[in-house]
Amino acid sequence: MDEAVRAVADSLDRPSAARVYDYFLGGTNHYAIDREFAQKIQRTLPLIGEYMKTSRQFLGRAVRESVRLGVRQFVDIGSGLPTAGNVHDVADETRPQRDTRVVYVDNEPVALAHSQLLLADNADPARHAAIAADFLQTPDLWARVLDTGLIDARQPVALVINAVLHFVKDADDPDSRVACLRERLAPGSLLVLSQMTNENPRGDEERQALADLVGYYETTTNPGQLRTVAEFARFFGDWELLEPGLVYAPAWHPDRDTLFRRVPSESRVIGGVARKP
Repeated sequence: MDEAVRAVADSLDRPSAARVYDYFLGGTNHYAIDREFAQKIQRTLPLIGEYMKTSRQFLGRAVRESVRLGVRQFVDIGSGLPTAGNVHDVADETRPQRDTRVVYVDNEPVALAHSQLLLADNADPARHAAIAADFLQTPDLWARVLDTGLIDARQPVALVINAVLHFVKDADDPDSRVACLRERLAPGSLLVLSQMTNENPRGDEERQALADLVGYYETTTNPGQLRTVAEFARFFGDWELLEPGLVYAPAWHPDRDTLFRRVPSESRVIGGVARKP
């Protein structure tokens, strides 16, 4: 825990994407540098907070559907800071038997530190763990996941990479990283993916605002890239997309609380869930 506290203290020289995300979700694990950055990008994209909440809502619906489909194991890569709607919270709410297991993975020291601190207060160490691993080092990442003893690789797993791939540029070869993880999952496993998109901006002003957003994140701990639906679809490989396919996130099994439910394309977030044959 002392190391976790030190990691948080040493991370305050630049905005953290994880803490900015927490800020927009209404959490409390952020600092002045993160709030200032969040307010800066909000002036360019006034709905950026709603876009991030859309990603979180999609995660919750995808976890609930995964549990209903019989999956009891979850690996959440790039999990960020524990806040409202964590995978283990949603899974336990959906399945009162509380027999689901979750491993959270992040390579950002501050996110891992916060996860360890907060999970120590509200999680079950026999079923939940937060570990350090790098998505760009996928064989090592998967080995560390298995080392927790919580995941049975012979059984289906829901692999969650939610609101993460827009922080991985094509130059870093995300295709082979996702493919490596797909190969390691048992038949019947699910792949839950989402990211922000720059497809079909409403006009030149929004197109420029989305480009500015990418530029702003170059100054954080997490630079990245936006993608169109066609550019994003490749990450599912040849797995079968569950209905309704790869869509704007609010169109994926919406409920009455879903933001942008009436006009999903205004959400700027795309997502889908695929199953391994």
